[in-house]
Amino acid sequence: MNAVQGKKRVLILSEGFGAGHTQAAYALAVSLEKRCTNIETRVLELGTFLHPTIAPWIFQAYKKTLTASPKLYGRLYRSQYKKSLNRLTQLALHRIFYAQTAEIIRNWAPQAIVCTHPFPSVVVSRLKRAGLAIPLCTVITDYDVHGTWVSREVNKYMVSTEDVKNKLLGRGIAAAQVEITGIPVHPSFREAHDKAKIRQQFQLAAMPTVLVMGGGWGLIGGDSLSEHLVTWRDRVQFIFCLGNNAKTLAKLAADDRYQHPNIRLLGFTPDIDKLMEVSDLLVTKPGGMTCSEGLAKSIPMLFYDPIPGQEEENVLYFTEQGFGEPIRSADTIANWLTMLVSRYTDVQARRVWNYRQRMNMPSADCSEVILQVLG
Repeated sequence: MNAVQGKKRVLILSEGFGAGHTQAAYALAVSLEKRCTNIETRVLELGTFLHPTIAPWIFQAYKKTLTASPKLYGRLYRSQYKKSLNRLTQLALHRIFYAQTAEIIRNWAPQAIVCTHPFPSVVVSRLKRAGLAIPLCTVITDYDVHGTWVSREVNKYMVSTEDVKNKLLGRGIAAAQVEITGIPVHPSFREAHDKAKIRQQFQLAAMPTVLVMGGGWGLIGGDSLSEHLVTWRDRVQFIFCLGNNAKTLAKLAADDRYQHPNIRLLGFTPDIDKLMEVSDLLVTKPGGMTCSEGLAKSIPMLFYDPIPGQEEENVLYFTEQGFGEPIRSADTIANWLTMLVSRYTDVQARRVWNYRQRMNMPSADCSEVILQVLG
């Protein structure tokens, strides 16, 4: 854990409940080191790092709860919406993480700690109440704020929107502690890529293209969604990204309907930024990270199967801003694909204009805020 001599160190802590929290952590690490050569970062999924045997079981149980009982998860989310973690959960986190986290911090001696998930933020907040003097920054990775994120020990909150900031102010957090920065995305999502090279890499045609993403765990909506989409395969090119869901990937690959020149089936890929570059529409679960990446790429979005709670709030925000629309019926898909096919050139031109407009918009940035905290 020895740090590079003379560099300022930033410890970024996440958790493995979905991929978005950790993607935000790595995006922030890349942005910090790109912006300032005198910064050294370390990203840890705290539970996985400290308890590599137990953590996968916990994450799998969480995933099963979301897929099998989303309404139950939604009720729990809403019932605890304005509350911090209950005492039993805080005690569990204390016993599992507290001493070991303190040791990590002592050994690596960061000048700032950043959390992109509420659990490590709770742990570090407790350490600060016990005397830890290192600044704590927390990045809220959705377009809403649950009570579990809220702690007065956080020195600086970085949030997606003014609405999220106002919710924090309403819960007693001082305005000086909150900065509107957006959710950090990898710098590559803010760069233009060579479309011809990308199409050659993935054997894609220059035609109306839809990117279908299933979330960090490879969750694709019910069979009716993908089956309805592929009825357009003669007019629209589809890229299905199924993440780590090897079972669904194999199932679709064995289905004759998906064995078509205009359909690409992919598992986990690090090239989502490139695939968004050559796509004209994103069909996705409304995770905060994916939505933010789509926003950076100026790609219109259709949302399916939002997790009750934070993903419903994400859908609400992006719909109100005109960046996307929930899939309410087959007609929603038909309307968008009809427009995409009939107005393909116009859709591409509008994306370029939107991209340029957003790149010229002045805004705060997570890495800037952290550099200010470092002094």
